[in-house]
Formats: sequence, structure tokens, C-alpha cells
Amino acid sequence: MYRAALSGSRFHAGNLWKTLPLALLLFVTFGQPGFAEEKAQLWRTLTVSGRGTESIPTTLSEVSLGVEVQAKTAQEAQQEAARRSSAVVALLKSRNVEKLQTTGIRLNPVYSYTNNVQRITGYTASNTVSFRIVTEKAGTLLDEAVKAGATQINSVNFIATDEAIAKARQQALKEATQDARQQADAVFSALGFQPKEVVSIKVDNANAPPPPVLYRAEAAKLANQDASTPVVGGEQQVEASVTLQISY
Repeated sequence: MYRAALSGSRFHAGNLWKTLPLALLLFVTFGQPGFAEEKAQLWRTLTVSGRGTESIPTTLSEVSLGVEVQAKTAQEAQQEAARRSSAVVALLKSRNVEKLQTTGIRLNPVYSYTNNVQRITGYTASNTVSFRIVTEKAGTLLDEAVKAGATQINSVNFIATDEAIAKARQQALKEATQDARQQADAVFSALGFQPKEVVSIKVDNANAPPPPVLYRAEAAKLANQDASTPVVGGEQQVEASVTLQISY
């Protein structure tokens, strides 16, 4: 039977496999030395996930503020918004704020309704910018921005520096790895098994969550206050999650 399969000019290797007995095929596929042990090793694994959290002080304030004006014509509204925005931006640059950028420019008509008839009565123009500044200086700068022409404070977020976040991320990863290993040791101890080696590592998350928005308010209200606007930072948490697969 094998001689017939091997003879002829049209012999293909696949024909040989078709003619081999099932027992021989099983030996060739599964009977190799160490295959059963390797397969069992893959099956005998424990998967655990650990978490780590680091709290760090927020020393920077990420501010979004803007200018909004209303006028009878679109040109008047846009020109006045540009004039006030230029004054605000000049102030921010003089205070050496970080990551100053324009985040929005709008021009919208203002409508009125009389006897179910809609007509344009004016235009509203607004420009918004965002920047970062040391938190202890944020209150004073907000007051100065209002005096320079800002009419809206859209949000203030408290964040840590990039360097502090990077350090906290590394520490959180260490804590997450230790947490996962301690969980695995407890399980192995309870079951009477001995861990062998870590066969896979997965870092699920090692990022700082976005900082919460502190407040949104009309800056015009602050302009009438004599006292400086208080801005107090808090803490930011950096979280990490590590998953280990350990053989036993």
C-alpha cells in the first residue's frame, strides 16, 4: 500500500499522510517527547489582577476662560471680541502661563420673535483660550484677566505636573504587581500548590484619570469683588492595573 503511494510521477507528500494508519498519525502529532508536559503546563496556570493607586498633590491649574460681547452688527461684535481677547492674551503672555492656546471662536446671530416672526436683532461673538499656571497664582491671574476684558471663566481643573504623574505611574505599577503576586501566593498556599514562573504579564491601565472640573461661572461677577478669588488645589490619583498569569 505504501509502495503504491510512493510510486509514480504525480506523487505528493499529502498522499503519504492519507495512507498512514491513524495510530501512527497520533504518534507523529502527539507522541513527541515533552508535548504532553508542555500542554499540561499551559493548562495549569493561575491568572490574577492587581491594582495600585498613588495620590499626588495638584500644583497646576488648567484654566479655560473667554470673552463674549454682543453688538448690533456682526462686524462690531467680532471687532470688540478681538480687541478684548487681544488684551487678555497679552496679559496671559506677560504672566508666562504655559500651554496657552485658542480653543474656540464663535459668531452667532441673536434672534427676537414678534407675532411669530423671527428677526435678527444683533450678534454675539466669543473667543476662548486655555492655559496652565501654578495654582497659587491662579486666583490673582483670574481677577486680572477679568479686568483686562474676560467675561467668562469656563472651567478650572487641578492637575499635577507631568513629572509627578510619571513618577506616580511607576510606583502604582509596582504596587499593582505586588498586589497581584500576593493574591497568587495566597491562592497557591490555600491549595497547596507551588508557583513556577510568570508566563505572561499584561498592563491593563497605568494612567491618570482626567481631573474634575472645579467650577463654571460668569467672570463678570468676580470683577465687582474687592477680594482676590481663592483657588485651592487638591490631590490627583494615578491608578494602574497589572494582570499576571503564573504556572504551577
